[in-house]
Amino acid sequence: MRNRHLTIRHIAATALTVLLLTGCAQTRDFFTGSSRSDTSDSNVGILGAPEAEHYLAELQRLAVGDPATQAEIFADAQSGAQLTPGSQTNLRYALVLATPGHSEFDPGSAASMLREILARTELLTPAEIALATIHLKTAEQIVVAQAEVQRLRSATSRAAQNQENSTNQRLASVEAENRRLLRELQEAEQKLEAITSIERSIREQE
Repeated sequence: MRNRHLTIRHIAATALTVLLLTGCAQTRDFFTGSSRSDTSDSNVGILGAPEAEHYLAELQRLAVGDPATQAEIFADAQSGAQLTPGSQTNLRYALVLATPGHSEFDPGSAASMLREILARTELLTPAEIALATIHLKTAEQIVVAQAEVQRLRSATSRAAQNQENSTNQRLASVEAENRRLLRELQEAEQKLEAITSIERSIREQE
């Protein structure tokens, strides 16, 4: 049983690592590779929209920061989205939710928010659209991986329960058989004692 749980945790950790590496690689490619050939397009921004580097720098701080720093970033992003809801504040909050490594990591909620944000791309810069698209894909893949881990855990739990029930049934059957044999033994001893008593009585009469 312990080995099965370790295997499930290993699968989850491996899947999460692969997904994160994929997401990081895609983000780097966009901002350091092909996007350079489209500089004029990526500079077409929305008034007041943060630069992509601003989002990436904050996500890096969130990923490597201590719990206090992570809590501060999350609280600031959450309050921004709640007090002044908009494409940029919602995107920032969704990206924070989609970033693993902190206690408020919630890929399911992040994916839902990112889908809503991408439904109104006219309010986003090309860089923001790229960030939202990449993190949405990664969040959705993590949700699928988490669901698979949960399925495996449930299957393992059911198998363990079934095995325990089967073992208990076998033990109960063995105990019942032992009780039956004990009763038969006691009855046989009583019969033997009765026969011995009769034989002794006959010998005494003779």
